[in-house]
Amino acid sequence: MAVKFAGTMNAINRGLDATKPAKGADMVEDWEAALADVEIAGAKGILRDLASLRKQLEKETPDADRVHALLHRLGTATTKIADKSDKSQDKLKTLGQALTEAGEDSPDEEEDTEAAASPKRARKKA
Repeated sequence: MAVKFAGTMNAINRGLDATKPAKGADMVEDWEAALADVEIAGAKGILRDLASLRKQLEKETPDADRVHALLHRLGTATTKIADKSDKSQDKLKTLGQALTEAGEDSPDEEEDTEAAASPKRARKKA
């Protein structure tokens, strides 16, 4: 999980606009796989939003407003579950805050149930 934190934080620190959408989609897939078996309240919502974000990043022209709204929502949710995590609490809080700052609050944002129903990566076996 440390590699995922480092890669994601590096992309955020460099500026998400400088990260190619395909690379962003790959990072999202890694997070989907890492969270697939997590049984913390709030993780399912994060997976839904990750699937929606991946779907946007895989488009030829992602909707920037939607991407920013998803980043903000993911950041808020990640910060909330950080205290419930057995490990990596500080890294999760830092990641959540960075995502929240990189995004933009959009209270009218609709949930993408289609993307949530079909995560791209299957669960990895330990």
